[in-house]
Amino acid sequence: MHLFYLLFIQAADSAAADSINAATAANQHMSFFSLLVQGGALMIPLFLLSLLAVYVIAERWLSLNHAYMDVDSFLNEVENMLKSGDRRRALSYCDRFDKPLPRIMKAGIRRLGRPIENIEDALHNAGKKEIFHLEKRMNWLATIAGVAPLIGFTGTVTGMIRAFMNIQNLQGNVNPSVLAGGIWEALITTATGLIVGIIAYGFYNFLLGKINRMIHELENASADFIDLLQAPSVDNQETSYKQEVH
Repeated sequence: MHLFYLLFIQAADSAAADSINAATAANQHMSFFSLLVQGGALMIPLFLLSLLAVYVIAERWLSLNHAYMDVDSFLNEVENMLKSGDRRRALSYCDRFDKPLPRIMKAGIRRLGRPIENIEDALHNAGKKEIFHLEKRMNWLATIAGVAPLIGFTGTVTGMIRAFMNIQNLQGNVNPSVLAGGIWEALITTATGLIVGIIAYGFYNFLLGKINRMIHELENASADFIDLLQAPSVDNQETSYKQEVH
C-alpha cells in the first residue's frame, strides 16, 4: 500500500512538471510576440520594410538566375551562323532566349552591313537597357538597409523620452526595475531595425556582386562580337549583305 502511494505521488509530480513545462513554453512563445508589441507604433513600418526586403531579395534572385546563360556556347552558335551568312537564322536563334545577352546580340545583328561604329552604338544602347533591368529595385534594398536602423533608433529615443517623462510624473519615486523596464522596451525597436538593416545590407551586396559579374560578362561578350564582325570571313558576309541591300 505504501509502495502504491509513492508511485501515485511520483506520477502526479511528473504530470505536474510536464504541465508546468508546457505552460512555460507557451508563455515563452507568447512573450516573443508581446515583446514585439512592446516596441510601439514604429514596429509597424519596420515590419513592412522587412516584408518589402524579402520581396526584393526573392524577386532579384530569381530574375538574376533566369538571366544567366552559357555565354561561350551562345556566341559560338551565333558565330557559326554569321560565318555561314545565315543572318536571319542568327536573329531567330536570339529570339529563342528571353535573356539579356541574346537581346544585346540581336541589336547588333540587325545592323550588320552598317559601319562598325553604328553596330557598337547599338550594342552599347542595348547594354544600358539590360543593365537598368538587372539593377531594378536594388535601390529599394539599399534604402531599407539604411532606413530600418534609423527607424529603430527613433523608436528608442521616443521610448526613452516617455520613460523619463513617467519618472518625472512620479516625482522620482521609482525603483531601478521601473527604469530598466522602460529602457528595454525602448531598445526593442533598435534591435529590430538593426536586424532588418543588416539582412537587407548583406543581401544587397550579395546581389550587387552577381549583377556586376553579369555586367562584366555582357561587356566581354559585346567586345567578342565586335571582334567577330571584324574577322575577314564576316567582313565578306557584310560586303555581300551590302550588295544585296543596294
